[in-house]
Amino acid sequence: MPKSKVYFTKTITPESLINIYEAIGVKLEGKIGVKVSTGEAGSKGYLKKELIAPLINKINGTIIECNTAYPGKRSKAKNHLKVAEQHGFTQISEVDIMDAEGEIKIPINNGKHLKYNLVGKNIEKYDSILNLAHGKGHAMGGFGANLKNQAIGIASSKGKAYIHSEGRTENTIMAFMGKVKQTDFIEAMAEAAKSVTDYLEKQNKKIINITVMNAISLDCDCDRNQGDPIMSDIGIVASLDPVANDQAFIDMIWNSTEPREKDLQNRIDSLEGRHILEYAESIGLGTTNYELIEI
Repeated sequence: MPKSKVYFTKTITPESLINIYEAIGVKLEGKIGVKVSTGEAGSKGYLKKELIAPLINKINGTIIECNTAYPGKRSKAKNHLKVAEQHGFTQISEVDIMDAEGEIKIPINNGKHLKYNLVGKNIEKYDSILNLAHGKGHAMGGFGANLKNQAIGIASSKGKAYIHSEGRTENTIMAFMGKVKQTDFIEAMAEAAKSVTDYLEKQNKKIINITVMNAISLDCDCDRNQGDPIMSDIGIVASLDPVANDQAFIDMIWNSTEPREKDLQNRIDSLEGRHILEYAESIGLGTTNYELIEI
């Protein structure tokens, strides 16, 4: 497989976010959904409205999210919207909790773990998707960036349970009670991410991937007790290939010489986090082989 192009800027500003989107050279068209994490109430690291609003306004995007599978302020759409409002997202655009009225089942092609994926029903309304992720650590997946934002993030509440249980149950309570092999969960996430790409491609819909590497903490924006950043901001990466984009983020973590970079590396590897890259590549979602183009 040829190298994928990954664009990179060290500058993290509203202007640089627009510039890196334009550098990709693919214009998202029609009704555009912008998948961001609204962040659990109490978290700190979610992408701030001041940074992302100019790009979202430029493309006339709608912020899209789905409810969580774990109990919290974002497990039900009404309360989820309140958190989105508190974090400033409703000031940017409409916020569409895509599974507020249910989900749709989309196929998993050649999956080893999942038979299908459940995604928010309202994904049907969108002609293009901007996968706008925040790069950080994660207590269950090791790290979170574009692949997680596309897999867990676009899955409905029941779909999240199905992925977390490695295809055993859609029940949001039972999903976290049984023991699942960690690599199986990581692979299930990759299969779910690929199903979204396959679903969009089948309908000739486009998806672009951008990861903002700032406020990099050990834990995710979905954690209300998310700690402070443990590394300096790195920049922004963007690509048509979510695997290459996540690989570039991981490589920058491993190439870091900051005092606490080992903490994040240990978090990622203790949870088999990097395995999602090789497995996603093996099932044809993208490639870990990339050309980094600095803008």
